[in-house]
Amino acid sequence: MLEITKLNYCYKPGLFAVKDVSLTVTDGEFVALTGRNGSGKTTLTRLIMSLLKPTGGEIMLDGADTAKLKTADLARQIGYVFQNPDRQIFRDTVAREIAYGPEQLGFSPEDTVRATAEALAATGLEEMAQAYPRTLNKGQKQRLAIASALAMRPRCLILDEPTSGQDARGKRQLMELLAGLNVKGMTILLITHDMELLLSFARRVIVLAAGTKVFDGDAGEMFAGGCDINSWGLREPAVVKICQGLRSLNISPPELIGKFTGRAGERYA
Repeated sequence: MLEITKLNYCYKPGLFAVKDVSLTVTDGEFVALTGRNGSGKTTLTRLIMSLLKPTGGEIMLDGADTAKLKTADLARQIGYVFQNPDRQIFRDTVAREIAYGPEQLGFSPEDTVRATAEALAATGLEEMAQAYPRTLNKGQKQRLAIASALAMRPRCLILDEPTSGQDARGKRQLMELLAGLNVKGMTILLITHDMELLLSFARRVIVLAAGTKVFDGDAGEMFAGGCDINSWGLREPAVVKICQGLRSLNISPPELIGKFTGRAGERYA
């Protein structure tokens, strides 16, 4: 679906925010993008959406250079959810907010109504369809931002720290929503600093450090002890620390991690 080759972006000459990044994302993947603040995560996703233009390299979407695609063409394929949902909310009801994207893409009135209803159902917001969006709590606003993206019927969702500022229950509900969309075939690219959620839900992890890709693989592999994650500004989840204390059982760290995490454990069954 996405093929990124030797991608570079400089905010000013000699200061790279993204440097020589190459990666491929295929349909149906659930990918977590992580790294310390300032590592280039958000810049990379904004480059993918053509909100920024590369200073070198290329991004191909189904073989087409995204630099040559119109914003509407990208929006039909990839939905983008900002970290702060308030940046995306401006209409007077939840339903009208969700309908905005389909209207701008030229959906017929009937298709717009249908797409809005489907997005409301997918995110559990049906009962709030006529609510004023500014009165929603943080988790509901984040679901509204996701619904607004879903209504345009993209193949992929990119989300920038969607669980930040939410309690444990809100985080879990949102991640279960994303996992359910992924099971139905949607590609998920999630920026996150939450290592527990990353380990439980992501099937692939990409780590950026100082704008470069330093890891691309399975979360269990990343936490198995062979990676210096502290130098990347990351920390081990609690389950990994427990596993490190149980090495005397002669079970490899990835196997232990699989036993202690729900969906992540499926990889090691």
